[in-house]
Amino acid sequence: MDGGPETAPTVRAVLRQPSTAAGGPISHAIFRVARLHRMLAGSLLRNTGLYPGQELVMMHLWDQGEQRQVDLVKVLDSDAATMTRTIQRLERAGFVRRRPDPTDARASLIEPTPASMHLRTELNEIWQQLERLTVGPFDPTHQEAALASLEELEHNLAIATAER
Repeated sequence: MDGGPETAPTVRAVLRQPSTAAGGPISHAIFRVARLHRMLAGSLLRNTGLYPGQELVMMHLWDQGEQRQVDLVKVLDSDAATMTRTIQRLERAGFVRRRPDPTDARASLIEPTPASMHLRTELNEIWQQLERLTVGPFDPTHQEAALASLEELEHNLAIATAER
């Protein structure tokens, strides 16, 4: 160190809203927040060998036990091709095992492996860190209000999506 004052890490400038997005400032803010949140999650997940989204598959499997791949597609709002690639990557990493569904020869059952259990603790810590970094200095009241607003936005979008 040169003995000078410590400087804060460089903060990226907020993406300026394009004029064509002027009619949707909340939508543009959601886009910006989602992009940054995914980037941060990816950075935090890097040492686990997981990519954003794969941890959601693992969390679901740990909570629910083995699942048919087609059910994972529905529950995690994915598509079949993406889920197939995700499961293949998790299988290669040794985190899941795939086996035929005894009741449906066309389906596969996906289950977490015992080797994935160390990952569960690590992901819990990563998600706690992601939460802390995301909410920053929000007090509990502000956090509850933000969560309520996000849940309402999610509800609105779910209705709009179902109608399309």
